Amino acid sequence: MGFQCGIIGLPNVGKSTIFNALTSNEVPAENYPFCTVDPNIGVVEVPDARLERIAEIYQPDAATPTTLQFVDIAGLVKGASKGEGLGNQFLAQIQQTEAIAHVIRCFEAENVTHITGRIDPVDDIETVNTELYLRDMETLEKRLEKTAKQAKTGDKGARIQMDVYQKAYDHLSAGQPVRTLNLDEEEAGMLQPLFLLSAKKVLYVANVSEGEIVSDETSPYTESVIQHAADVDSEVVVICGKLEQDIAQLPEDEKAEFIAEYGLKQPGLHKLIRAGYDLLHLITFFTVNPNEAHAWTIRQGATAPEAAGKVHTDFQRGFIKADVYKFSDLDEYGSEKALREHGLLRQEGRDYVVQDGDVLFFRFNV
Repeated sequence: MGFQCGIIGLPNVGKSTIFNALTSNEVPAENYPFCTVDPNIGVVEVPDARLERIAEIYQPDAATPTTLQFVDIAGLVKGASKGEGLGNQFLAQIQQTEAIAHVIRCFEAENVTHITGRIDPVDDIETVNTELYLRDMETLEKRLEKTAKQAKTGDKGARIQMDVYQKAYDHLSAGQPVRTLNLDEEEAGMLQPLFLLSAKKVLYVANVSEGEIVSDETSPYTESVIQHAADVDSEVVVICGKLEQDIAQLPEDEKAEFIAEYGLKQPGLHKLIRAGYDLLHLITFFTVNPNEAHAWTIRQGATAPEAAGKVHTDFQRGFIKADVYKFSDLDEYGSEKALREHGLLRQEGRDYVVQDGDVLFFRFNV
């Protein structure tokens, strides 16, 4: 399974429309709540001009981009933590993802109903957050009860865990997500097995009207989302889901012309994909041979053997060393031969931490 970013939000905010545009799927995007029942998973190519440049230099038979998974999850309603709407089914689906893209409706449309009967982006955000917090508090209550019994037996570790669980519970009670709680590495490790929903990184996606995108003027609805995101140290991507879906359905040779007609520099989906990639703290490295130039995804801080394992498990198991050079150097000098002549190709061992844009050739023996 790849790295997953869940798309969540209230019903009828444009989640499935955006998912369809991202993945070129045909998930129903109907004007009624809960038209998405089971989660839909789509694999999305991560746009990266560096891969195109590497392919241009090496001329391999194929160029394969790295990917990210997006999961379209059913709409949430007030009371979901108590079983309203799809309730626990919805919340359990969020638990399986690694980060959240929270779609908020920022447009008026008479033919698209809103579950509350009015457009209020910040209220929508708070409705979703409340349900996530209540679910996490329920999870912590159960764990506190179980751990308290262990602590009564004299288990010092259980007492330490109780303190961390209580700290998280109190933070949620104050209306704050677990991800903003100041925890050290050991404390965070204690909470990790609980898969708390509010511990996940969140990216806000303001789904705006076509008119707002074209005019490049920000509506009060969108401004409210931007301000809220700034208050909670999150990022916002502003896109028009309907327009992006129209672009996605065009033949490849017509997309650039369509985008230019609307005065856009790039599809909004590219911004969303890159933002989701950054949200998960991912980086890209490359491999290249006569057959293929390939982009690969790893987490920031991964070592060379871990990167090798992404390509093939044998590469990690029998890792010896890696030939490494920077894409920026390749782009400047134009060939691997020139890099060698300038001393810009080096060999790294098992402790090397891979950097974004590294081009790697793995040496191994099994």
